[in-house]
Amino acid sequence: MDRRVSVALAHPDRFSELLSDLGNIGVAVPALAVVLVYVAWRGRAAGTSRWWLPPLAAALLMALVPALVVPLKELIDRPGPAAEPPGTGYYPSGHTATAAVAYGSATLLLLPWLRWVPARRALLTACAVVNLAVGFGLVRRGYHWPLDVVASWCLCTVLIASLWIFLARRPHGGADASAVSPSSPS
Repeated sequence: MDRRVSVALAHPDRFSELLSDLGNIGVAVPALAVVLVYVAWRGRAAGTSRWWLPPLAAALLMALVPALVVPLKELIDRPGPAAEPPGTGYYPSGHTATAAVAYGSATLLLLPWLRWVPARRALLTACAVVNLAVGFGLVRRGYHWPLDVVASWCLCTVLIASLWIFLARRPHGGADASAVSPSSPS
């Protein structure tokens, strides 16, 4: 099934390459870094105790991605799609994991500072759309099998959920703490 879906979707073009590039370390990590600095600045300005902890937790989570993905790639040793040169180490997708953790962490860090519900919904929607676009671009370009992308999303769901739980247990000075609370309405 993985092969059939990949063959049906694969059509290398510039647009799919641009979508997949959103998962590059050089794009996703600087985007997260901007949010880390902004949230640290806002937290400190609001007088939040341990204002540095949420940005630090997100940065450590981002650093954890290669520490998890690279050994998994080597252990599984899966060959890539035909569009790529022969090789192994395509499962799980590192670009997908980078995008999911960078944009997901950035979203979780920004949510408490957005008091307007439509703004929070827009941010969550944008995060989901960007991550879906990265996954689609990687498969459409022929860089990864669909299962490589799905596996990374599964791994990153656990990572992002861990950050979400950590952030939800902390008070957010100067922000609406219910913004990331598990009990807050959508």
